[in-house]
Amino acid sequence: MTELKQLREQIDRIDGQILKLLNQRAEVVLKVAGAKSREKLELYDPLREEEICQRLERESKGPFPGQAIRPVFREIISASLSLQKPMYVAYLGPQATFTHLACMQKFGLSAQFVAVRGIEDVFGAVERGRSNYGVVPVENSTEGIVSHTLDMFVESDLKICAEILLSVSHCLVSRAEQLKGITKVYSHHQPVAQSRRWLREHLPGVEIIEVGSTAQAAELAGGDPASAAIASEMAAKLYNLNIISDRIEDASSNFTRFLVIGKTSAKKCGVDKTSIMFSIKDRIGALHAMLDPFAKYQVNLTKIESRPSRRKPWDYIFYVDMQGHLEDPPVKAALDDLERETLRFKILGSYPVGSLE
Repeated sequence: MTELKQLREQIDRIDGQILKLLNQRAEVVLKVAGAKSREKLELYDPLREEEICQRLERESKGPFPGQAIRPVFREIISASLSLQKPMYVAYLGPQATFTHLACMQKFGLSAQFVAVRGIEDVFGAVERGRSNYGVVPVENSTEGIVSHTLDMFVESDLKICAEILLSVSHCLVSRAEQLKGITKVYSHHQPVAQSRRWLREHLPGVEIIEVGSTAQAAELAGGDPASAAIASEMAAKLYNLNIISDRIEDASSNFTRFLVIGKTSAKKCGVDKTSIMFSIKDRIGALHAMLDPFAKYQVNLTKIESRPSRRKPWDYIFYVDMQGHLEDPPVKAALDDLERETLRFKILGSYPVGSLE
């Protein structure tokens, strides 16, 4: 027997042991589901998932790649959850949008992904109980905030229960095999904005047509060999298109942050973020006074955004992200002080800080 054959037989035996252990794990998962049902607890626990991944990353001594641990165990956890009860996740569709990719990165391939037409439909699907969770884009590292997502929190009672950080790479895709002859480019307005320099250099004067999503753009490009789309590699495969050029985004580090929305906040994990929104009384120094509690209790703010309230001219709602969980005494004290001085105040959620993969 050759050395290679012996090593392959050894791998086969190890794979069999892994499969046996996965089935043993699944049996325990089903018992966990029963215990959660009796105690009326949520089946999906993002904190528990994060604890598992962090512990395994710490304990691993190699040579299995450390960066591969989280994706592997995400699929194990996703499959385990599907044994307990189907998990439905609404997202900005259709298939192969970057929001769809973010869903798969967070929930694994065993979740049931529900494509909807708009951000408001994602909120609606979760509010009406048609989906357990929703995933919506909130900001891009190049183009900034997604204002429509922030505006939805004004009237919605849904909570932010997790965040996803997705590395975004754009491709120019088409039925054609080269740039010559392309007369128009379809895409969502964000990828267009993120690829302005490339478009100006390689397709000057070509008509840019903005549509609802990158996947819709790819679908439209599939019907016309003289057109192209800015979309993901996954969209190119789904709609059987050629990738004429990849990584066309202007910034080499291009990330989009997504929020997972649900009906409950996440438990404290130790590396948390809290998001709030508020409106202030119209008086001199009002915004400065709103920031004082954070300085007083040494709570670090990571983002401040403002949006028109749509109630009267020059009236604004402020959105603030901060380090820490609502259960942390400094965060709770700062927010208690702030709430007393605001016209309107809402906690959007405390949740684990997302990590780049």
